[in-house]
Amino acid sequence: MTPDVTAFFDEATNTISFVVKDPEGTSCAIIDSVLDFDYSSGRTDTKSADEIIAHVQENNLKVEWILESHVHADHLSAAPYLQEKIGGKIGIGKNITIVQDTFGKVFNEGTEFQRDGSQFDKLFEEGDSFMIGQLRGDVLHTPGHTPACMTYVIGDAAFVGDTLFMPDFGTARCDFPGGSSETLYQSIQKILALPDETRIFVGHDYKAPGRDEYAWETTVGEQKANNVHVGDGADKDSFVEMRDTRDASLAMPKLIIPSLQVNMRAGQMPEPDEEGDVFLKVPVNKL
Repeated sequence: MTPDVTAFFDEATNTISFVVKDPEGTSCAIIDSVLDFDYSSGRTDTKSADEIIAHVQENNLKVEWILESHVHADHLSAAPYLQEKIGGKIGIGKNITIVQDTFGKVFNEGTEFQRDGSQFDKLFEEGDSFMIGQLRGDVLHTPGHTPACMTYVIGDAAFVGDTLFMPDFGTARCDFPGGSSETLYQSIQKILALPDETRIFVGHDYKAPGRDEYAWETTVGEQKANNVHVGDGADKDSFVEMRDTRDASLAMPKLIIPSLQVNMRAGQMPEPDEEGDVFLKVPVNKL
């Protein structure tokens, strides 16, 4: 089946969120939503999420799933806000527990922070499947960028999160805790083993040099032929050397500190204090 895919681009974080609809019904899933956050003021906003809500309501859609491809380091998830407004089960990869354990220590969360993934409604693992109405989704575990990265293959479309970008931009970084360029290469081969005509929807776009427009849809065949990092049969050793060298030159994402604390909680803020105020921590010399 060919799902109907509607994209929502957030220019502030270069993130693309997707609404994926059963073409024979009204059921849908939302993938990688965005909660707007102004770091300098510490204020949140729901403008991006409200655009998705408006689309769902205007088209009388039924939200079955709110899916995360991984724990994002560059934007906050709007999953709980969307769930409250329009329903759906929140899902992520089973290895979220590894991410929670790693960053629970970085942010000194203490024993009150549960590291068992219980903040999410569903923890997916390799080989799992789920339904969006009559539309089937299959789950690939594609770590490397993070340990919990998942690719959701829904009908003829694969939603790869940060694992792959558009062919002219390449692949995800692997230098966050738990990342691995060798593992990423292996995960990408799993995606490239899908049929050539499979549509690939990427989670971010930054407009590669020479390209004037943002883009987020390509195919497995185009990635195999033209991806600047893994296309044309690039071997693992050369990829690992390129990726590790490139990652060593990259700065941390500007929203990594708030994003990790919120997203490892399924989009929830840390527990408020006795007066109802919420605080985020800034670990010094930890990232």
